[in-house]
Amino acid sequence: MNDDAALVLFSGGQDSTTCLAWALARFARVETVGFDYGQRHATELVARRRILLRLKSEFAKWQNALGDDHLLPLEVLPAIGGSALFATSAGQTFDTLANGLPASFVPGRNMLFLAAAGALAYRREIWNLVGGMCETDFSGYPDCRAETIEAVGRALDLGMNAHFTIHTPLMRIDKAATWSLAESLGGRPLVQLVIEETVSCYDGNRDRQHPWGYGCGNCPACRLRAAGYARYVSA
Repeated sequence: MNDDAALVLFSGGQDSTTCLAWALARFARVETVGFDYGQRHATELVARRRILLRLKSEFAKWQNALGDDHLLPLEVLPAIGGSALFATSAGQTFDTLANGLPASFVPGRNMLFLAAAGALAYRREIWNLVGGMCETDFSGYPDCRAETIEAVGRALDLGMNAHFTIHTPLMRIDKAATWSLAESLGGRPLVQLVIEETVSCYDGNRDRQHPWGYGCGNCPACRLRAAGYARYVSA
């Protein structure tokens, strides 16, 4: 069993980019996996490539560790539909649903992500999975909770007769602490990369630049990111 390798669930957003840096600081070999699931903010798929290129060219200490990138299609999610996060829902608002969950909730998304990542990791003989799930400062998705991730990890172990470790470095910290973590890992250059390249906006807006990065400024993801950045710079 190779404990020196990790597979990072890498969307191209702030959280997953910070988690990628976290993994690069800890593992000798780090691969990445992204998912094309018909997301409304598909600009994140383009951002992934830019971020990986900049990490390799601008962060010499991580060049040797950063390995293969994978992109997996998950057409089943838009086929099920029903979320404001899909491309077909452009223009739909991000209000709260009658059940109290946000309209951007995609049922089963993180569970499917982890199952697909686990299967890929199994084939790659990688037993550490790293994800940016967080239950402290987030949009209210139940599949971001620690007990959900632990349950999926147990299912992966049983279903593949393996032993995976799922690392969630952001699970217990807020967005301000996520900015601070990025700085502790890669200094101001990594913070600047997060600002310039990552996509967290649910509309994938790359037209409006703010001190904290690009985004519409109004969706729940932008509001969380902006508030966290304000606390980070004022600390």
